[in-house]
Amino acid sequence: MARFRGAFTAIVTPMKENGDVDYEGFRRLIDFQIQGGIDGLVPLGTTGETPTLEDDEEERLIKIAVEEVRGRVPIIVGTGSNSTKSMMGYTKRAKDLGADAALVVTPYYNKPNDAGLIRHFEAAAAIGIPVVIYNIASRTGRNIPAPMIERLSRIPGIVGVKESSGDISQMMDIITDRDRMRAGGRDFTVLSGDDALTLPLIALGGDGIISVVSNLIPGKVAALARACLAGDFEEGRRLHYELLPFFKAAFVETNPVPIKTAMTWAGLPAGPARLPLGPLSGNSEAFLRKVVTELGIPLTG
Repeated sequence: MARFRGAFTAIVTPMKENGDVDYEGFRRLIDFQIQGGIDGLVPLGTTGETPTLEDDEEERLIKIAVEEVRGRVPIIVGTGSNSTKSMMGYTKRAKDLGADAALVVTPYYNKPNDAGLIRHFEAAAAIGIPVVIYNIASRTGRNIPAPMIERLSRIPGIVGVKESSGDISQMMDIITDRDRMRAGGRDFTVLSGDDALTLPLIALGGDGIISVVSNLIPGKVAALARACLAGDFEEGRRLHYELLPFFKAAFVETNPVPIKTAMTWAGLPAGPARLPLGPLSGNSEAFLRKVVTELGIPLTG
């Protein structure tokens, strides 16, 4: 699981002003991330606006990611759906195109019961690519509690969880279960899905972060994760509090609108979010610009 440890970027899907995907911009962003020292990439996640991407767009983005990365860092492709059949197709596509793992979100809207949830993730693991569970009740309407995470982790091929519950107590229970698994010779990686919880999660024994703000500051987020993983919590705290205002500002409105706005100001290809996500309100834009400016990020726009 060392490959799924550290700081991973939930990379945005850059758009042109007319709403088309900016594929060349996507290549530039991947290079920017790797040059910045990021430990891995997560395309086609929430931050990548998958609810509004077409199948052909997603396939091309995966191909570009694999081509550009060339094995230098692991790629975890978002393949979730609230339809198990669709999820299996997306997961097989990610495997066939060369992804290192699949990020499978809890089925949303239909809120599966425990039996359905287990069968859903069994179906994902059966595709034959490592699967990371994505637990984010705020978007799916269904939390996966620690006992269920532990049960799912017993499925061969389920290798970790992106924990976005925001519940530190739940994260501690998951890590406790994970440690028992490791004592028994099995491994399971626990990644934060919330930038602001990177330090506390790693301090509790977690393995890293799937980050939104690293779209703009990959080096800083990678340094934060590495310091904490090395046990240098003095440096980790320094970086945490330096970045905390940005962690908050990046979610002043629905992700990925704030981070794409800040990236555009900094001259990176990001573009607008697709509808139904609209531009930032005036107050939110002013707040975000103030935070980004105070962080010392050079702005061109």
